Amino acid sequence: MSHPPHPSSPDAATDFTFDFVPLADELEPGQRWSTWPSVEPLMRGPEPLPAWLVTASGAVDTELGVLKGGKEADVFLLERRDLLHPDDAVVMAAKRYRAPEHRAFHRAASYTEGRSVKRSRDQRALDRKSSWGRTVAAAEWAVSEWGALRRCWELGLPVPYPVQCDGTEILMEWISHDGGTAPRLAGQRPGRGLLENWYEQVRDVLHTLAGAGLAHGDLSPYNVLVAGERIVVIDLPQVVDLAGNPQAGEILRRDCVNMARWFTSRGLEVDGEELFAEVLAHAW
Repeated sequence: MSHPPHPSSPDAATDFTFDFVPLADELEPGQRWSTWPSVEPLMRGPEPLPAWLVTASGAVDTELGVLKGGKEADVFLLERRDLLHPDDAVVMAAKRYRAPEHRAFHRAASYTEGRSVKRSRDQRALDRKSSWGRTVAAAEWAVSEWGALRRCWELGLPVPYPVQCDGTEILMEWISHDGGTAPRLAGQRPGRGLLENWYEQVRDVLHTLAGAGLAHGDLSPYNVLVAGERIVVIDLPQVVDLAGNPQAGEILRRDCVNMARWFTSRGLEVDGEELFAEVLAHAW
């Protein structure tokens, strides 16, 4: 009667062997296990996933500090590193909408006209502005920005890649330049050639959004980053539907006028009203 080979014998099958690497039981302060495995598939970024994205279950998220504070949300830098492959690491921006008692949404009513939430209980809480309604509102703004980021990415617009959305936190691509965070358009004084290049990119963004029936809603030099010759548009929770929001026309006009005013101040004459008419023509 034959017997199976002993696991330590040269003839033992190797198909079922594996390397076991123990991971730490406890993490350091400011760390957490990657939330990627627990996030719903619809709350993960669009495919194809970028090569720099770390999706390993054994990855750890480490807080690196505050990048930007705001009225509605704070943005942090966060490193995600695969403990089994330490060279696989990426720094991302983590935007976290504030708890109800610490936030004040700017012009929220004008942006949310025409929007509704799926559950009637949550909608009633929002209408009553109860404590639960305020909690729902924070998550709804995160989901709104997540949806806008995904839509804009899929339209080919220059926005950060949306990595994931988990509750009131959105992880997205960190836009960097020369080793640091890319600066805002507002503080730049470029030469004529670069100024014209940036304007054409901004114009294309407005055209593409309008062509998709959308307006940024708060487009300004403070919500545009510049990484060399490339612009990147950020802060998208207030994106409005041109057909569904009765104030959309005025919101789109404000976006155009704000951007035209900045370019004019830097020496490139841009008429905001003409830009608005031109962009509006792309919507229908």
